[in-house]
Amino acid sequence: MKIVVCIKQVPDTVEVKIDPKTGTLIRDGVPSIINHDDKTGIEAALTLKEKMGGTVTVVSMGPPQADVALREALAMGCDEAYLVSAREFGGSDTYATSGILAAALDKVGYDVIITGRQAIDGDTAQVGPQIAEKLHLPQVSYVEEIVDAGADYVTVKRQFEDGYHIVKVKTPCLLTAIAELAEPRYMSVGGVFEAYTKEIKTIGFEELKDGLELDMIGLKGSPTNVYKSFTKEMKGAGTVLNDLTPEQAVEAIVNKLEEKFII
Repeated sequence: MKIVVCIKQVPDTVEVKIDPKTGTLIRDGVPSIINHDDKTGIEAALTLKEKMGGTVTVVSMGPPQADVALREALAMGCDEAYLVSAREFGGSDTYATSGILAAALDKVGYDVIITGRQAIDGDTAQVGPQIAEKLHLPQVSYVEEIVDAGADYVTVKRQFEDGYHIVKVKTPCLLTAIAELAEPRYMSVGGVFEAYTKEIKTIGFEELKDGLELDMIGLKGSPTNVYKSFTKEMKGAGTVLNDLTPEQAVEAIVNKLEEKFII
């Protein structure tokens, strides 16, 4: 079984700051990490490999420095890594990114594709499902457990609003992982040494151009763009009213609204 995990290198959001003039993220000096849901996907893939045999390949689209994230994945136990990188891909939104990744995955080959549910720097949860659509694959999102797997299928538990689904899906397929799916393992010392002896293969524009919608990649080809980013404003501590009857609570709330001239 060939399992491919798509990962993204993201800024550690604990350290992120916004430029007040431009409304864009200040990335200089901000540490980068593997997106958490993607890292969960790596662990799920490695566990599936240990059960079923096969290989785990990790793929990331990004600038050259995303090499660090790929080597971390190799140090965790992945077998090979691909960096999808070219100037033509810069500024791609989710639609453009999914098209580029789909073309790359076509070249890499797969039985099962695992992506994180969403990236912490965008929170769209769109890229995984869009990849599946572009590759014409069955997909299961919000996977919280891989229940069973065989030569041509996987059975998963899918998180749902008020319960869960048990879904059996034929391979090849795509799964999107949530945090509950697995607890990512640590890199081993030996794994770190081996990770820096392995080649990270680069897939660029020339290798993919025949499989791309050329007018739908990069910043200019993206159907959407971010107008402005901003940090969430801190709210006041508020007032907690305890041990009131419903009538007293209504009276207290109305008085507070009148005091603030809201009503």
